[in-house]
Amino acid sequence: MKFPILAVAQFCSARGDIEQNLAGHLAFMHRAADLGASYLLFPELSLTGYEPDLARELAVHADDPRLEPIKALAMKLRLVTTIGVPLRGANDSILIGALTFTADGDVITYAKQYLHPGEDKAFSAGDKDCYLSIDQQRIGLCVCADFTQLAHVQRMAEGGAWVYAASVLISPGGYAQDAELLAGHARRHNLPVLVANHGGPTGGWESAGRSGLWDGAGRWIGGMQGAGSGLVIVTCQREGWQVRVA
Repeated sequence: MKFPILAVAQFCSARGDIEQNLAGHLAFMHRAADLGASYLLFPELSLTGYEPDLARELAVHADDPRLEPIKALAMKLRLVTTIGVPLRGANDSILIGALTFTADGDVITYAKQYLHPGEDKAFSAGDKDCYLSIDQQRIGLCVCADFTQLAHVQRMAEGGAWVYAASVLISPGGYAQDAELLAGHARRHNLPVLVANHGGPTGGWESAGRSGLWDGAGRWIGGMQGAGSGLVIVTCQREGWQVRVA
């Protein structure tokens, strides 16, 4: 069986600058497609930066015309792409959203279900899980603190996920603990964990970077060595998972 090639964008978001960040997203999409990827994952709130104080001002609907270039390029490149956005929800709520643009022109909406302490001052929580279909493989989508809840990854595993894809902001101070938790999820459920972290400071937080992959045995296969902008390409071969930084 031939498995899809996955890609992770370790992206450095400019604070609140959707236009600049959009251009950066499109550039990463081209690079990922050129390297054969079928799926590309961006970090949490990648399109605006992790900026709770700007979230209401910058929040978008899934059909916002400013997102049309991503939708069109995902179709042109046949590259399923997940980006992070502050998302307008029901009853004037603002959600930490992950929008996935499919190769067929659909937009799949997910909202982070488990908020970090303090995030509830700016955001509301989502209430539905999200699976993505990539070349007949199922990806379970996660946004940051979702992975701190054992029930979330348990549901993803029981739902038949091939990979657990986490769009995150993890700081240097929190990385060791979070990495141990993610490796444990992978090992416990025999579920590879793909992580897209920010490449630079955002929202007053430094980022640890280190985007990459743990395999189903909980082993770190590889990825970015630290912070900074970069593209990680992940392939599943008969002999196991392989990762390279492009």
